Amino acid sequence: MATVDTERIPEGVIERLPVYLSVLIQLRREGASTVSSARLGELVEINPAQLRRDLGHFGSFGRRGVGYDVGTLIDRIQHILGSDHTHRIALVGAGRLGSAIASYDGLRKHGFLVAAVFDNDPAKVGTRLGDVVVRHVDEMDEALAGQGIAIAVVAVSAEAAQDVCDRLAAAGITVILNYTSERVRVPDGVTLHDTDPVRELLHTLYYLSRKEGAVQAAP
Repeated sequence: MATVDTERIPEGVIERLPVYLSVLIQLRREGASTVSSARLGELVEINPAQLRRDLGHFGSFGRRGVGYDVGTLIDRIQHILGSDHTHRIALVGAGRLGSAIASYDGLRKHGFLVAAVFDNDPAKVGTRLGDVVVRHVDEMDEALAGQGIAIAVVAVSAEAAQDVCDRLAAAGITVILNYTSERVRVPDGVTLHDTDPVRELLHTLYYLSRKEGAVQAAP
């Protein structure tokens, strides 16, 4: 398989690949063996030409008049994303949100294994979250050393987020998924993704407000 220079791939393309993958997995679950670019584009609400350009960054896909082999395309996208093998991740925060993340079955299905959990609450330290014993955040450096964990999920209070991210970066974590409302800073070499549920809801609320306003304005 040809090597792809991922640094040259537009960020928008990378963001759309998981969407394509999710729909393809659903199609396979429904028994589909092939899918046309027109149908796949319809399902993901992307222009078929854009979809073909996105996939074209990574090589040749599909056959004219036949479409894409669903199973093969799933395998290829999983390989591109790196989800065709297991990634051990750390979770900081064993509260309700952290517990929900750790128990989410979709993580394991996409190659993610929660291998370490940390919290600063004495009532949670020493308990089990899934198959993992919760350790104190002060043990983070020791616990992560040599474990091959590069990804961490932060599900703590906004006030604690920056300190936790600082500790994770110092412990060698290179990708942080921040589930707090805090705008944290990370050093060069660490990739940060902010996933604040409230921020996402506020974003959707804007469109809901516009729809309601349009209804009220209608004669």
